[in-house]
Amino acid sequence: MELSFLPEEGVLNRETSSVWHIGTAGWSYPDWKGIVYPPSGVRGNQNLAALSRLVDAVEINVTFYRPVSPGMVHSWLKAVVSRPAFKFTAKAPSLLTHTRSAVPDKKVACTFSESMRPLRESGKLGALLFQFPWSFKRTRENRSYLSRLLDLFEELPLCVEVRHSSWDHPDFFRGLSERKVAFCNIDQPLLDACIAPSAHVTADFGYVRLHGRNTAQWFDGTAGRDGRYNYLYTQEELAEWVERILVLGKKVNDLYVITNNHYRGQSVVNALEIQQALDLPARPVPETLRFLYMRP
Repeated sequence: MELSFLPEEGVLNRETSSVWHIGTAGWSYPDWKGIVYPPSGVRGNQNLAALSRLVDAVEINVTFYRPVSPGMVHSWLKAVVSRPAFKFTAKAPSLLTHTRSAVPDKKVACTFSESMRPLRESGKLGALLFQFPWSFKRTRENRSYLSRLLDLFEELPLCVEVRHSSWDHPDFFRGLSERKVAFCNIDQPLLDACIAPSAHVTADFGYVRLHGRNTAQWFDGTAGRDGRYNYLYTQEELAEWVERILVLGKKVNDLYVITNNHYRGQSVVNALEIQQALDLPARPVPETLRFLYMRP
């Protein structure tokens, strides 16, 4: 399969009126130098500008680790000014999802919400993603916590990702639907009660995240972020998700498909291949990416 760029504007699903927003989780990775970006590297937000010519959405990861300033967010908007249809989604702070208190921290929630204001006002914000770890199981306490957390952001487009199979319960999906909060359909190694791939719709937009299937390192605490997400999907594996994407696209207005297998640009490769599998217009890819990953 020959890799391809995306068209300059939004990607309209020809079978329905929904719009596909296919992109990557994050854009600032040192190991992308010489693969996704030029060997000489790029400065500032030039890397985001370069990536925006390859995909039409990006999931902001830095918000998971620390607060961002309005100035930083405005610089991101400036970097993608040539792509009117480009969209951002943003990952909620780890203080709300991972190292959380017994009840949601309202100050952290307010800071995060306010930092997203420039994206909201520009029409570039697709969704806020609340990604919980596998250890966040469907208990009474955790259900209460999630309910309180979503209450703090009820005016914004929200998406919830859970990784433990205990959440695969009709009441959970019903609750998300009542709040119009999107469920994040994910791909991950199917180990130890990991939630399985799905095509659930609980809001007027859909969300998909592909984490890779690095079974050996998924639960390895010493693997680090790069090791855990070091995986390149095969065309056959992507075909399973293309079918789900087509199903989801018939039920939502917007569909965000985010590849998180970022190590050495593999997420970019798979995002482009998903676009091509959906028979979207092709454009040439960087020779560095083509040389390293072009399929036979």
